[in-house]
Amino acid sequence: MIESYIAVDIGASSGRLIAGFIENSVLKTEEIHRFKNGYVQKEGHFVWDTEHLFAQILKGLKAASAKGYEPISLGIDTWGVDYVLIDKHGEPTAPAYAYRDGRTSREVLEKLWSQISARELYKRNGIQKQAFNTIYQLFEQKLRDPDALERAETLLMMPDYLNFKLTGIRKSEYTNGTTSQLVSCAARDWDYDLIAKLGLPAKIFSHLNPPGTTVGPLKAEIADRLGLKHGLEVVMVASHDTASAVAAAPLLSDDHIFLSSGTWSLMGVERLEPDCSELSYEHNFTNEGGCNYRYRYLKNIMGLWILQNLRREIFCPSFEAYYAAAVRGSSFQGVVDVNDSSFLAPPSMKDAITGYCRSHSLPVPQNDDEILCCAYNSLASSYEKTVREIELITGRTYECINIIGGGCQDKLLNYLIARRTGKRIYTGPVEGTAIGNLCVQMLKAGKIQDLDSARRLITRSFAITLVDDDDSAFTFKA
Repeated sequence: MIESYIAVDIGASSGRLIAGFIENSVLKTEEIHRFKNGYVQKEGHFVWDTEHLFAQILKGLKAASAKGYEPISLGIDTWGVDYVLIDKHGEPTAPAYAYRDGRTSREVLEKLWSQISARELYKRNGIQKQAFNTIYQLFEQKLRDPDALERAETLLMMPDYLNFKLTGIRKSEYTNGTTSQLVSCAARDWDYDLIAKLGLPAKIFSHLNPPGTTVGPLKAEIADRLGLKHGLEVVMVASHDTASAVAAAPLLSDDHIFLSSGTWSLMGVERLEPDCSELSYEHNFTNEGGCNYRYRYLKNIMGLWILQNLRREIFCPSFEAYYAAAVRGSSFQGVVDVNDSSFLAPPSMKDAITGYCRSHSLPVPQNDDEILCCAYNSLASSYEKTVREIELITGRTYECINIIGGGCQDKLLNYLIARRTGKRIYTGPVEGTAIGNLCVQMLKAGKIQDLDSARRLITRSFAITLVDDDDSAFTFKA
């Protein structure tokens, strides 16, 4: 049996369990289980099937044992903002609503802003204004279903809830907590004054713990059922998936911008202090928590969600080749604002793109090739704009962009980013989020000295590729 650490990395469209261990000063990883994820409809709302997620984690742990791995610990990361309210018996008091549900209407936001302005919120927490942030979801719940809040004993962000299901212990983690827009930048904990101002129950918010905190041992009955040893620890990693991904950005330095590319694109820089200035607010940047209380100063961009939806609507056996041929062969130059709410959860992404163009008096794509061209150019344009905003706000120029996550495999998009931004583009590692998850567990176990050592280990262990604007690539050597 190989002693290893298990990363449970769950995104909005898929999840995976990856085993990792260090051998001869190199981080070795193996994917042991992969599964689909997605919201489902229930009583007119989009909600997460948390029982499905929990069952898949157990299935993955059983697969790890079957593959000859003996887990020392496991850590869970997921997307941000979504949560589960549980009562004193550990039962949910309401469905686990998905951020794409759309229940936080403009009316809800304006009712909240009548109690505290959006600008004042930003001064307190430095978090990007997005209608699906936890603060607005909870405020909507207070207006529509106050009983669910009254019966709740604890609010757990999604990874914290899955930790609870594994251990029976209720603990909250810092990095995912910051996505709620309810955490004080200054205190690095819940903003209880703000919580009181909004009339939310303070009792449901438990202290925020930093990455590397032990949640507790896996429940004995689960360990017995899966044939795992007792005492297997569940560890809080940087449980917001972007926080784990940034921890694994191997080339991150003062010269590098990171782009965590997945269903969402998160683009920014790592900073030691938050920026809650008026300029930062105007450009809608966020100061999310990271490892060692560093800040992920970034902007959320709709990302590969748009391409994932188009993939379902445009059938082609060799889809990647078709993408490249369509975009390179099309003269269509129109771009849309990929962050517009019309792209959040449309019945048809093709119709959403053409509809946006019509309603904004833009050139309208006439066929699938032009729709793909519009989508790709719009994403690249959004990244270019974000790079310029980062340089404006920070007052400096960055030489490189390190693209991490599954989206770094899209060579066409990488080429367009390089061409539009004029930056050196380094791609990899692909499973950056899971690797960052593993590194936090190894840091806690003393297998890695510090975060900088973890990044050097990643650079030694995984191919990092340089892409230039003529679409050639080669392997980067540290």
